[in-house]
Amino acid sequence: MENFTTMPMAMRGSVGIVGRTMRPFAVIATTGLLAGCQSTHSALQSAGREAREMAALFWVLGAAGAIIWTVMMALLLYALYFKPRIHAERTASLLVWIGGLAIPATGIVVLVIYTLPMMPSLRAQAGQPTIEVVGELYWWRVRYRLSDGRVVETANELHLPVGQRTDLALTSPDVIHSLWIPALAGKMDMIPGRTNRIALEPEREGRYGGICAELCGESHSFMRFEAVVQSPDALARWLGAQAADANPPATPEEKRGAALFHETGCGACHTIRGTQAEGRSGPDLTHVGSRERIAGGLLPNNQGTLAGWIAASQDLKPGNKMPSFAVLPGDDLRALAAYLAALK
Repeated sequence: MENFTTMPMAMRGSVGIVGRTMRPFAVIATTGLLAGCQSTHSALQSAGREAREMAALFWVLGAAGAIIWTVMMALLLYALYFKPRIHAERTASLLVWIGGLAIPATGIVVLVIYTLPMMPSLRAQAGQPTIEVVGELYWWRVRYRLSDGRVVETANELHLPVGQRTDLALTSPDVIHSLWIPALAGKMDMIPGRTNRIALEPEREGRYGGICAELCGESHSFMRFEAVVQSPDALARWLGAQAADANPPATPEEKRGAALFHETGCGACHTIRGTQAEGRSGPDLTHVGSRERIAGGLLPNNQGTLAGWIAASQDLKPGNKMPSFAVLPGDDLRALAAYLAALK
C-alpha cells in the first residue's frame, strides 16, 4: 500500500481536503463524548422531564447531522475518486435541486414537526406551585409562598418536589442573569423589570448543580446554586423548619457572635427572623447554618469558611455587594461564624 509521501500530488490534495473536512467533526465528536461524563451539571445526565426531552432532541439532531455528514462525505469521495469528471448540465441541475433544496427542506420540516409539540408542555402553566427566584449580584434569592400566607426566603438553594411540576417566577433587580439547571431543564433569562417563567418537573431525587448562564459581571463564574429534589413530604418538613424563627444562641461563643452581628451592623443588610436584624439587601440568614454551601454556592458551609467569607468576601468574590471585614480580630470572626453556623 502506498504511503502519503508516495501518492501522486493530486491524490495528496484530495486526502488533505478530506482530512481538513473531517477535523472539525472529530473535535465535535470528542467534545460530545466529554460532555457525557457523570456530573451534576451535565445536560445529558437528565433528572427532569424537560432535560430528558432536550437530551432526546439532542440525540435525534445529532443522528440527523451524522447522517447528513455521512452522505456528504460519500458524495465527496464519489466525486473525487469514482467520477472525477464534469457532469452533464441536466445531472448537475438535478443534484442542485434535489440535494440542495428538496432534501434539506424536507429534513427541516420533519425536525420542526418533531420539536414544536414539545414547547407548550414544557412552559409554565397557571395554577402550579410558584417559587420566586431573584438573580442578584452574584447570588440567588429564593422565596416560597406557603398556603397560610407566610413567605419563606432562603438563598442559593432551590428545593423542589420530585414528580411534581413547579412554576418558577424569575426576575432580576440589577443586570440580566440566566438560571440554568442542566440536569433538570434548559436555561431561562432573568431580565430587570420583567418576570419570566419556567416549569420544572424533576423525576429523580438528588442534588443538582445550577449556574448563571449569562455573563453578568466580574464574578459571574462564581454565581452558583444547588437544586435539591426531594419527596413532597420531605419538602413540606423542610419548609416548616425554614418558616420558623431562628434558634437563640446557646453557647457563650454563639452569644458573643450574636452581639457582634448587631454591633457591626450586619443586620442592616441581612434578616434573621426572631431578632432585630431586618435588612433586605443581602441574603436571609435565619437558617444559614442548614445550607450546604455559602457565598452563592462558592464555598462549603462550615465555621471556617464562614469566618473566611466574612473577612475576605471581596477577595473571594470580587464585585459582590458585601464588604470584607478583615479589620475584625480572629476571635471576633470565629464568634460570628459560630453564631451563624448554629442557625440551623
